[in-house]
Amino acid sequence: MQVELKKIGNSSGFIVPKELMSELHFAQGDLFTVTTNADGSITLRRSNPVFDRGMEIARKAMETYRHTLEELAK
Repeated sequence: MQVELKKIGNSSGFIVPKELMSELHFAQGDLFTVTTNADGSITLRRSNPVFDRGMEIARKAMETYRHTLEELAK
């Protein structure tokens, strides 16, 4: 299924067809996390505050211990 990026006020957004909203159990106001992938694709997932906080902590730890992790990866 293709969707088009459209201008919405001063922003842009995708219009999700009603059939897809129903199939995925999406509702207006749901929050999502978008991740960009190395191949240029994106992953869209429903936000989970506990998971999101854990990922934030993991990213900070990886940044803090980047050199150590590089050495361990050898």
